[in-house]
Amino acid sequence: MKNFLSYFIIAGLLATASMTAYAQDQMDTSEMIASEDTLSMASPDSVMEEIVEEVVVMEEEVVEEEASFHQVIKQQFIDGGPEFMGIVLICLILGLAISIERIIHLNLATTNVSKLLTNVDEALNSGGVEAAKEVCRNTNGPVASIFVQGLMRMSEGVEMVEKSIIAYGSVEMGKLEKGMVWISLFISLAPMLGFMGTVIGMIDAFDAIAAAGDVSPSLVAGGIKVALLTTVGGLIVAVILQLFYNYLVSKVDSLVNSMEDASITLVDMLVRHNEGK
Repeated sequence: MKNFLSYFIIAGLLATASMTAYAQDQMDTSEMIASEDTLSMASPDSVMEEIVEEVVVMEEEVVEEEASFHQVIKQQFIDGGPEFMGIVLICLILGLAISIERIIHLNLATTNVSKLLTNVDEALNSGGVEAAKEVCRNTNGPVASIFVQGLMRMSEGVEMVEKSIIAYGSVEMGKLEKGMVWISLFISLAPMLGFMGTVIGMIDAFDAIAAAGDVSPSLVAGGIKVALLTTVGGLIVAVILQLFYNYLVSKVDSLVNSMEDASITLVDMLVRHNEGK
């Protein structure tokens, strides 16, 4: 009898559990159907609005990241000390301005030397020295200017032409190298200012230690941070300007070499022209 009652109770419990699980399944199924009905009833406009809102949120996050990056740079500049970081920034601005002006000037001074020599040779054969002068005057660049000075001394002989070319070539070389000394100055000045900020930052750190009578990271951290930031700022400026300076030096060397080669060719052409008379 007891066993029968026990079986009956267990069966009742199992039946109750199965009915509860079935009811739960029915509820989950109804919720899924309701959600599917809601999605199916959603209009395309609402879906598009949700997508647009997500895109806007993503764009705002990107903007916030970019703004935070600029804020970090600004904060590092302020932490480095405006009195030194500002001077280093001025060195960078002035150095870049001079470098860009020199690049434009040197590119405009670049001449197609082979074409110029061909035109001068044709002018000498067809119209003489005066025609060659006119060709050179209508051509921009230091090579054409040197040719004009040499052709103006043609009546005095080839030797005088050579001396004139050498003398005026030095003048044109000085024009090409104009402003280079200022770029070199800023390259040297920026790291010096950074190192000066380093020394002053370390002095401030030791002054804080002496005033507190104890060595703690919080006391010296500010001075050491200023020292590191000013040094890094000066070195970055020097590296940037050094790249521009090396490019300008190579450009000037290229122009000077072309001037020398073209001058030698011009003298040979004038000698042949005199011999052909």
